[in-house]
Amino acid sequence: MEANASTRPVPVAPAGARRGLGLDELRLHDGFWNRLQRRNTDATLQHCLEWMEKLGWIANFDRVADEDTGGERPGWQFSDSEIYKLIEALAWEYGRTGDGWANQTLEDLVDRIAAAQDEDGYLGTCYGHAGQADRYSDLESGHELYCIGHLLQAAVARVRTVGEDKLVEVARRAADHVCRKFGSEGRQGLCGHAEIEVGLAELGRALGEPRYTEQARLFVERRGHGRLKPIALLDATYFQDDQPVREAEVWRGHAVRALYLAAGAADVAVDTGDGELLDAVARQWSRTVQRRTYLTGGMGSRHQDEGFGEDWELPPDRAYCETCAGIASNMVSWRLYLATGEVRYADLMERTFHNVIATSPSEDGRTFFYANPLHQREAAADVRPGEVNPRAEGGVRAPWFDVSCCPTNLARTLASWQAYAASVEEKTVSLLQYAAGELRVAVAGGHLALRIDTAYPHEGTIRLHIIEAPGGEVGLRLRVPHWADGAELTDGTETERAQPGWAEVRRVFKAGDELMLTLPVQPRLTWPDERIDAQRGCVAVERGPRVLCAEAIDLPDGWSLEDIRIDPDTEPRPEGDGATVRLSPAPPERTAHGHPPYRSTRPIPAEPDWREVRLSPYHRWAQRGGTAMRVFLPAV
Repeated sequence: MEANASTRPVPVAPAGARRGLGLDELRLHDGFWNRLQRRNTDATLQHCLEWMEKLGWIANFDRVADEDTGGERPGWQFSDSEIYKLIEALAWEYGRTGDGWANQTLEDLVDRIAAAQDEDGYLGTCYGHAGQADRYSDLESGHELYCIGHLLQAAVARVRTVGEDKLVEVARRAADHVCRKFGSEGRQGLCGHAEIEVGLAELGRALGEPRYTEQARLFVERRGHGRLKPIALLDATYFQDDQPVREAEVWRGHAVRALYLAAGAADVAVDTGDGELLDAVARQWSRTVQRRTYLTGGMGSRHQDEGFGEDWELPPDRAYCETCAGIASNMVSWRLYLATGEVRYADLMERTFHNVIATSPSEDGRTFFYANPLHQREAAADVRPGEVNPRAEGGVRAPWFDVSCCPTNLARTLASWQAYAASVEEKTVSLLQYAAGELRVAVAGGHLALRIDTAYPHEGTIRLHIIEAPGGEVGLRLRVPHWADGAELTDGTETERAQPGWAEVRRVFKAGDELMLTLPVQPRLTWPDERIDAQRGCVAVERGPRVLCAEAIDLPDGWSLEDIRIDPDTEPRPEGDGATVRLSPAPPERTAHGHPPYRSTRPIPAEPDWREVRLSPYHRWAQRGGTAMRVFLPAV
């Protein structure tokens, strides 16, 4: 029997005609995303488990179960959330592949977690037990509700891939506890780090429990009224507690918190039919994307609060662009796409997938970027192999961090990547992210099955071969990215231009029919908005959905990334999966030694010495070792 929207294995399942793919509806063939997903399966899941066992984070649950919580507790107060994200990743992995190790590991972890749950449903290893601070005594920094939110998302993965089991029962009891403690008649508090909202909303969908949706709504509505106390030098903006969600015009403060909150607000808006709230999230998305988002799709330009800057504050060398913020950005964009069907949300997701999410893990799946700057001035070599590393600002991928939210977040995202590749409505299938594979979905009147042959994003040709079709008319929509001027769609023997947006074919398909979308993936120059001070006078190079970069190790001997400039009048040409551009090392005339780097006369640039230099995909930078790097190249 065909699964319905509430039981199909998908991370997000709002009520409505449009849905994402179940993980069993797209089988990836060899290609870019298949390789990333296999690396996640073969290395990252085990890597995360080993580190959390090694550091004692998982054993924190054993200590609570054994009533042995006196003394020092390993890990930050929010370390429980990393175990929950790993469990979510294992649930999607098992649901997608049937991997026995993933399922057994999940069940073993759940046994240890369940043993630590209090009788009233409370679950946490840092508060509320002997030798610990009281429950919910630090809503600003304690992260108790944040952790429970990740537990609920893990349970959603389980109920949608297996059904109700021990993990789901643990999560139900925890959610019931939260509703009792923080419901309309309970404590009028909220968590300093949003996440409980999206967890409650999605668990409410998965279990058909409106109380959870209502509690998520209460948390969303409580934020923005100054309920949280400032911490250190961080005020209410850091928590998004400075303005109600409905009134805010843009995302601000800590980027991951802002984006998790927006995802939860979008869920609440859809499930309660609150058009005003949904419009608010869409409004914030628009301004943030247009004025506070990097070329890579990265969000967050400030290090001191891991947060958004002001409009147009996008310094490449100080970009934070946390990997988790990229994942959270896609969480919001996906919900807005499902609610509206607007192609711009899928466009941003592609940019973020290729240039933030794919950038973080190393080629062996065992080291990661925490931050993703667009300019690394010096080759970084401060990583400590085999040890916990500080939250690296970029430059070298590290095996683990003292705050190691990114590896487990990547694990759950890559394990469920298929869910975001297409959407299905009653008689329409929309392809959103391109990867080789076989797709089979239920549509009105039967099934549509097709094989996708492509080497995208390295090549721009996407061939669709219809394997099975229903008897009636079906619409097949192909996303044409906003950068793809000159795209073409071939239907049989007829070829037409395909404008950015949707290329749609609607007819009665039959087995053997073929379509081909051709996207122009030759390298192109991309100029920043002139209001971005830190990028003015520079240009970037893109190729298809990928941002390219210059790495110091590819420069001729004696050249420095700080001195180079690009010839903007010569088109970059493709080379491998990157591009070749004309660069010159000649700097402007220097100021006198011993004085600040300014002068009272306009410098006269030296005659350029143009050389052909190769640019590489940004997602692969520093895979060959520590190196200086820059995305935006001076053009003057």
